Parts: sequence; structure tokens; C-alpha cells
Amino acid sequence: MANGQWYPPEWPDRIRALAAGTLTPVTPKRAATVMLLKDTGSGTAVHMLRRRASMAFAGGAYAYPGGGVDPRDDDHHVRWAGPTRAWWADRLDVDETAAQAIVCAAVREMYEEAGVLLAGPGADSVVGDTTGADWEADRAALVARDLSFAEFLDRRGLVLRSDLLGAWTRWITPEFESRRYDTWFFVAALPERQRTRNASTEADRTVWIAPHEAAAGYDKGELLMMPPTIATLRQLTAYGTAAGALDAAPERDLTPVLATARLADGEIVLSWPGHDEFTKHIATGGATA
Repeated sequence: MANGQWYPPEWPDRIRALAAGTLTPVTPKRAATVMLLKDTGSGTAVHMLRRRASMAFAGGAYAYPGGGVDPRDDDHHVRWAGPTRAWWADRLDVDETAAQAIVCAAVREMYEEAGVLLAGPGADSVVGDTTGADWEADRAALVARDLSFAEFLDRRGLVLRSDLLGAWTRWITPEFESRRYDTWFFVAALPERQRTRNASTEADRTVWIAPHEAAAGYDKGELLMMPPTIATLRQLTAYGTAAGALDAAPERDLTPVLATARLADGEIVLSWPGHDEFTKHIATGGATA
């Protein structure tokens, strides 16, 4: 392959089935993912994990901490700091309960997969070390879904710091994919006293890497990524500090990016609006270009 674009071999057949009307798209599940940033002596670095090769979805691909929304987090009024739920609802184009659940998902997934928690005992504080045995027990309960994030915050008397997140972009998995997600991407800065670790069972490696270095690895075919990941990496290269990216977030366009497939000159053309580099031409026999 010319680059590291993740491309499932079953896509051509599914695209043809969708065009023929024999494939019914599944409803995408809401999800959230976080581009966690920190400043280094040479610029900004982003925290990435490599999904285990055995994973059914995007195995071997580099991604950010993220996962699905827990519906239990939309009906429990959590202690909240930063922009109001109404503000987030307008920003994310959902109702207030869904906005709370999406923001909770972003913060929860970063804690589950990287050990970083954007919450504190007060509206202007963030917890420090989260590596003790009691913290790990709660994190494991969150991963197992034995504990909702709202319940976790209540149990520890913590306030969710929504002001430490910035909504960056929104991508929806193509209609022909068997696993579909409506995903909001956020940016956040690593809290001063916290450290990342590979706490995810889905990842076999984690790295702090400069966005331009990660993008170069993708361009060389050395790092496998899905289109939203490499697209956001290229966007992050414009910012020399984590604060700069966070400051830019409120002006980011959150119009969903959804891949489309069309027939042209005897081949299927797969494209992501606004992202021409991901366009694929699929011949009737299944070859791609």
C-alpha cells in the first residue's frame, strides 16, 4: 500500500450490496475519542495507542483513547464544571442529556485506556496520582461496566471538568461498515500531575508522538490508521502548543464527515467529503486504487 490507510478487504462487496439495496445500514452508536496533548521541548505531542492485531475492528491501527457512550450517563446529573450542558448540547448538536453522556464518555475512556482523569474535588482542581489500588479497582469496574462513570464521580465526590475538553470534529462510520460509530473527537491537555499508561486491554503499545511525525509514518506506510485519525493528525500539526489547539477548538466545524460511495465509469468511487486524500476507486472485480 502507498500509505497506512486502513482498508478492510470486505468493503468492496459491502459497498456493492449497499448500492444494490441488499444491505441495510446499521444504526451508528454514539462514541467519543480524545486527542490528549502535552507540550515538549520540541513542540506538541499526542498520545496514541496501537490496537491489537487480533481486534476485529481496525486491528493494528494507531488511534486515540475512545469508545462508546454509556446510556447510564445521560440520566444522572453529575457534578459539572465548565460550559453548561446547554452549551455542550448546542456545540455537539444533540440534546442536553446526550451531551452529558458524550462528554462523560470522552473523559471516561481517557481514564479507562490511559489512566488520565479530567475531574477533581472542585470546579478548579484536577486529581493527581490515579495509580493506587483503590483507583485501579474503580477503573476496572468502569471497564467491566459494573460501574457507570456518573456513579464513579459520585462515589469519589468528583466534579467533571468539561472546561478541559475542546470538541474538535465529528466522523460517522460509512453506511456499508458492519460496525458503525457516530464519533465526536475532542482535544485535551495532559494535567500537570498526571501521567499516561497503557491501561487498555485493546492496545499492545502506546506512544507520545509529534503529530507531524505520526503523519509522516502514515505517509510512508509504516503506521496504519483510519481516515479520521490521520485527518486529525494533519490538523494538529498547525498548533505548537496544547493550549493553542484547545483555544482553536470552539471555532472548529463539527459537521459530520460521512463517507459516500458512487458508481462512475464502471467502478465504485469511495470518498470522504472534504478529505480527497482518502478517495478510493474500486473496480468491479474488487481491485482498489
